[in-house]
Amino acid sequence: MLPTLFTFSKLIWNDCLNKPKKNGSLQQHMDAAQEWLKRAQDQGNDDGVSYGYSIKGGWLDSYRETSGYIATTFFNLAEQQPDSDYFERAVRICRWLLSVQNADGSFANPRYGSDGIVFDTGQDLFGLVRAFEKTADPAFKEGAARAAAWLIRVADESGIWSRFEHLNTAHVYNSRTAWALLRMRQITSDENFKTDLEKIARANLDWALAEQQANGFFNHCAFSLGKAPFTHTIAYTARGLLESGQLLQDQRYITAARRCANAALQLLKKNGFLTGQITVSGDAAAHYCCLTGNCQFAIIWAKLFQQTGDTTYQQAAIAALDYVMGCQDITTDNRHIHGAIKGSQPIWGRYSPLSFPNWPSKFFVDAMLLRMSWLPKESSLSRSGNPE
Repeated sequence: MLPTLFTFSKLIWNDCLNKPKKNGSLQQHMDAAQEWLKRAQDQGNDDGVSYGYSIKGGWLDSYRETSGYIATTFFNLAEQQPDSDYFERAVRICRWLLSVQNADGSFANPRYGSDGIVFDTGQDLFGLVRAFEKTADPAFKEGAARAAAWLIRVADESGIWSRFEHLNTAHVYNSRTAWALLRMRQITSDENFKTDLEKIARANLDWALAEQQANGFFNHCAFSLGKAPFTHTIAYTARGLLESGQLLQDQRYITAARRCANAALQLLKKNGFLTGQITVSGDAAAHYCCLTGNCQFAIIWAKLFQQTGDTTYQQAAIAALDYVMGCQDITTDNRHIHGAIKGSQPIWGRYSPLSFPNWPSKFFVDAMLLRMSWLPKESSLSRSGNPE
């Protein structure tokens, strides 16, 4: 415990001093984040990925929700680096997910009990669908189908997920879970199942559209009612709409995602800092940066650049990632934090304070894959796919 306290005391002091770091090369930052994610998986006695490294006890237990979508990142890295162990790591994560899947098909967070959680189940669905696509192992398809069937069953009479959610209330960021259902739709041949998957996905996507304000932001986007949402959940919402719109070829969802991305872009500072929380009225509500949200919006802006050719989006993605790299320590000898991405900058910010969760690094790697695809082929990891 004492070494952990010393580590975080030093981090707090460094952030108090606010000394700017000199960024390394894109490849150095990318490699450091990838290696940290592998170290996070190597913690504990299972094949999941640790929640992260925290002042609350150092390395924490594996986190089912984010392990599911980290598996998709490892599959993407395996495509770029076929001689690596990322494919084997991704498969191990997904087999572990099958071993902890509830009998009803859902996924729980043991911190909150054994009942399934809609959002967590959706994120694990991404991993299982991708594992089936990459291995053709029917166990992954069966597990994915059971998870998707549970998501259909627990929707309310209007098709919205208002139960088995945080505070048993609906959240627009489940547009990302709707995207997961549409990914399941891509691997099933059951036409009735396809119809049900699309019906529930569209119900939640349409509800998100109805909750979008004229300024581009959303009601019901925070974890708790009445709070200004983190950029993390705002980006979840926009990304779910963007990707679902592409899969359904429905411009309404793509337009809504772009409106949100444009609104967030107006708050992006020249140095890449994006306020960690934004009110529904579009005002900055924090003096810290949610680094996860920076990475997620970088992905959205990068994808919009690819779709539209508008270099404003490209420049925004680069600035947001440059800021994150300036907060990433790739020189320390401390392997617990080398290459990791903090929850907040400064580290005591309200989003996942005093910790290095696994998902900021996941979204950083996904964003960097897109950014590095813009470089000459000999200078990059080559073109990336569509990271979940």
